[in-house]
Amino acid sequence: MKMSMLFPLVLLILGSYKLAAATVRPEFIVHNEQWLVDYLNTVSATYSTITYLYSIGKSVNGNDLWVLAIGESPTEHILLRPEVKYVATIHGNEVVGRELLIQLIHYLVDGYGQNKTITRLLNTTRIHFLVSMNPDGFAVAKQPDCAGTQGRYNARNYDLNRNFPDYFVTNEQELQPETGAVIDWSKSLQFILSGTLHGGVKVVNYPLDNLPGGTSGQYSSAPDDDVFIHLSKTYSYAHPTMHLGQPCPENDERRFPEGIVNGAVFYVVNGSLGDYNYMFAGCMDLTLEVSCCKYPADDQIESHWNDNKDSLFRLLTQVHLGVKGIVLTPDKEPIYNASVDVVGRSHVQWTTSLGEFWRILLPGTYTLEVTAYGYKSVSYSLDLTKTIEYMEDSDVKRTDISVWPDNAQNIALLEITLRESTGEAVASKDKGPTSSVAGQSLNVCLIICCFLWSSTRMLLLAK
Repeated sequence: MKMSMLFPLVLLILGSYKLAAATVRPEFIVHNEQWLVDYLNTVSATYSTITYLYSIGKSVNGNDLWVLAIGESPTEHILLRPEVKYVATIHGNEVVGRELLIQLIHYLVDGYGQNKTITRLLNTTRIHFLVSMNPDGFAVAKQPDCAGTQGRYNARNYDLNRNFPDYFVTNEQELQPETGAVIDWSKSLQFILSGTLHGGVKVVNYPLDNLPGGTSGQYSSAPDDDVFIHLSKTYSYAHPTMHLGQPCPENDERRFPEGIVNGAVFYVVNGSLGDYNYMFAGCMDLTLEVSCCKYPADDQIESHWNDNKDSLFRLLTQVHLGVKGIVLTPDKEPIYNASVDVVGRSHVQWTTSLGEFWRILLPGTYTLEVTAYGYKSVSYSLDLTKTIEYMEDSDVKRTDISVWPDNAQNIALLEITLRESTGEAVASKDKGPTSSVAGQSLNVCLIICCFLWSSTRMLLLAK
């Protein structure tokens, strides 16, 4: 055989070996930080068409906070394609979450192109994994340690889940590098859904974590309380035991009905990541308490993965629930920082620089109010209980299409053309917390893609 023919064959063999080696499932152990960095780099290099590795900043001790993005277009945002994220090890001694995310990364990249459900998810969603938010704390944590605090805090002894801006009170703590990096990350992308993995109990904790007066045990209802309860049950009921509400004798003997609990009922937290995501960043966030033992022995990791795999996957699919759209001028230019409010919920979503918005909503009827400075306000009645082919109003056209082969859900495409405003335009103002309503008027073309989900036809899980 000629050398010119042999060389490409050798490269092919070596490339196949590298791919095969990279797709071997990671061991079910607690991996150290250097192993994690090497693994993320290997995955990024091997699956370069569907992954992108980037750093959002550094810890106190100079460790990079690495994020792996996975999706059909991993390096850039696609118009109206939702961004979701998982974050682990915000407390360095709560290690089960980081191992679950390592396994989930492998599960997704290994299944892409092979498993229809995984492929559909990654073709319609970009998922970001911050596996180790507190690498400095993790470095000093000890195994096993089910109920201790060694490694919980960052290198300056700050609890990072008490370090974010709070809606109800002023957080007087000095902002830490890890916290600042996550805040900047959240400002750079409009995340729609997020899960932060913790340990020490088995329960899904949903906002709000704080309330006026800050008394633990009182329910602090978010404007989207019904959606948070749905998301929480989606996770807990996909878990074999979490929904049973069994106590954790090591740390917390309380029972949590259906495996979920309101944050303030659990205990009040000032400066939590969950409340920050929801109240300031427009992202629905759940705190996922995934293990009774914070830092268990290695031989427990595999069972935790088996228990949480379906829950982690199913929660990701919930980002395709409700309504999404784009706000445009009559000239089809996107309007940035327009407010999109669901009447009765007092929680505003702000449009991106591309004019996009998303609202996770359950099946029902809603009224959307869209507002931006210099334009007339628009109200639109939205029915998420049925699909229709058209509306009589010539300015409103709707066509329904199915994008999933199993017909588990439909996308309703709604285009609304509004008339020119005769009022004088005024300057827009910067957006604030999502509970604040800004703007007085709007004149837009509004394209809304409504994701209609049936509560009895959940997205089939990849097995």
